[in-house]
Amino acid sequence: MHSTVSVPGSHTGFWRQWGAFVGPAILVSVGYMDPGNWGTDLAGGAQYRYGLLWVIALASLMAVFLQVIATRLGVATGRDLAQCCRDFYPGWSRWPNWIAMEIAIGATDLAEALGSAVALNMLFHIPLTWAIVITSADVLLLLALQGMGVRMIEAVVSVFVATIGGCYALELFVLPATKPDFVEMTQAILQPSLAQSGMLVVAVGMIGATVMPHNLYLHSALVQTRKLDRTSDKEIRRAMWFNAVDSGVALTVAFFVNAAILVMAALVFYGKSSVTVAGGQVVSFSPDSDWIRIAHLTLAPLLGTTLASTLFAVALLASGQSSTITGTLAGQVVMEGFMNWRMRPWLRRMISRLIAVLPAIVIISVRGGRSVTDLINLSQVLLCIQLPLAMIPLLHFTSSKKIMGKWANGPFLLIAGWGSAALIVAMDVYSLPESLHEAWRIVTGG
Repeated sequence: MHSTVSVPGSHTGFWRQWGAFVGPAILVSVGYMDPGNWGTDLAGGAQYRYGLLWVIALASLMAVFLQVIATRLGVATGRDLAQCCRDFYPGWSRWPNWIAMEIAIGATDLAEALGSAVALNMLFHIPLTWAIVITSADVLLLLALQGMGVRMIEAVVSVFVATIGGCYALELFVLPATKPDFVEMTQAILQPSLAQSGMLVVAVGMIGATVMPHNLYLHSALVQTRKLDRTSDKEIRRAMWFNAVDSGVALTVAFFVNAAILVMAALVFYGKSSVTVAGGQVVSFSPDSDWIRIAHLTLAPLLGTTLASTLFAVALLASGQSSTITGTLAGQVVMEGFMNWRMRPWLRRMISRLIAVLPAIVIISVRGGRSVTDLINLSQVLLCIQLPLAMIPLLHFTSSKKIMGKWANGPFLLIAGWGSAALIVAMDVYSLPESLHEAWRIVTGG
């Protein structure tokens, strides 16, 4: 797909040029709105109201910095992050780096499979275990899209993103009888705190769900789908600028979607122990509830309509399927970049999905559907722990004048990029004991 999308000359208007460069960041942004985000955002809003809204804002800001830096690497060097690691690091480092990223992609795929399965369960009442198995058939969607080219993939994913955003706009601003407290939300963003018990693990999970390691590899590859004259400094500068705009817009949309999920959970769950749904059924919940499984049930009384349940399920399914597409593309980029191996997309898809869903099927079969949110949150904590393995090489390469030449990061991106990396690593190290304890509890059912 490299250099398959033509771009107009710089003499054409802004909107026509931007239209040619728009796409890569939209594909990447779905990873910031995948079911992993839903699980951590729902848990955050349900347990702490707006207390972790600042984490979503901070994670989104760090994501913009890092994704912009990833686009600069791809545009300036003509290589993606995995290829740079292969070319500029010792040969022995390829295997551990590749395996680590495959684990990260597997964790992402686990969240996507679980989210899509929950949506199918909501819409069609398919047993959850069978719904997980059915999600493996989404390889057919990927095969159909890859044969049509990168612009078709971008268009389909854009429809999914619009579906997610449209559903939440309806739920929060058209259907509900109550409105969120914007003053309280603003205060929560401007006065960060992790004072309450358990906040730190959820916060780390949110960052892991937002700043995703495989997205740094994917974005650095996707920007190379645009046909550029790499001998022209003007062309390279233009591509970097439009990709930065693309990243900023797409990830701002992702921030509002994630904020909406947390706000919805705060409105529906926080401070309550039960809700009466249509038909008089009482749904009880506690801080340990499987939020993503019961969220759709408690929307109906709040919004006064059963349409909200369907909207929630449709948005969740769109989230899972769009993330499936980009996760598989990232897997191909990582495998080809590190190991120079090529594999048929359907085979790559089936292997990665089976690795992800088999543990989920076993745990859910033993413990029941109540473990879905636990598994999703565990996958996101794992992603956050893996993130430095992608961030640090990215920042190393883009800070090097030897590799980037005149396009090496300037003072602002140096401070923003390395500052984001330092903060994430510090949170990882600080939260590691609690995260490992939580992981053991989930695996053992304690």
